[in-house]
Amino acid sequence: MSSTSGPSQSKASPKLHATPIVFVVDDDISVRESLELLIQSEGWQPETFASAQEFLANPRKLAPSCLVLDVSLPGLNGLDLQKRVAVERIDMPIIFITGQGDVPMTVQAMKAGAVEFLTKPFSDDVLLSAIRTAIDRSQTALSHEAEMRGLRDCYASLTRREREVMALVASGLLNKQVGGELGISEITVKAHRGQAMQKMKADSLADLVKMAARLGLASAPKS
Repeated sequence: MSSTSGPSQSKASPKLHATPIVFVVDDDISVRESLELLIQSEGWQPETFASAQEFLANPRKLAPSCLVLDVSLPGLNGLDLQKRVAVERIDMPIIFITGQGDVPMTVQAMKAGAVEFLTKPFSDDVLLSAIRTAIDRSQTALSHEAEMRGLRDCYASLTRREREVMALVASGLLNKQVGGELGISEITVKAHRGQAMQKMKADSLADLVKMAARLGLASAPKS
């Protein structure tokens, strides 16, 4: 099994792998080896594991990725692993593969967010198509995560007063009303609002309102 470690990740600025990673968890070594070759042939990085426990012990890598997962595994089975991944690695879509799937099992997996549920034998093209879809979803999730991390970093740079002004302005209050709420002058409110917009990298008040909503600070502006 090839399991190349990713670049070291700094908490301040984690690095994103350029090459998507396809994780495979299957207790059948012949399946792991054949999928490893197929994945490599598409230019993706394969990482294979014989059990759910092995996979969970593998440190998370910040990269577009997906998990090709057998349902029947020794110890923790595929459906149980799916529950763990849904909480701990939300940017990693799952494609189930099984030799003995049934309708209830398929429904359970799909309701829990699986991209696809394939019954062996399946064609390479069907699996590759599912992997492409999963990697696209992963890339979108990672982009959203990066945007939110950037927003939280900017928000952390605000002073307490700037945060108060931002929340009140984003809730729809006018500068004069914000001043009344905080016991400060309208001019001071404008100054704090300007600083908040600069630090948040907001091009307009509307941008600031949207950022506040994404951070869960305020509701939509009042009419």
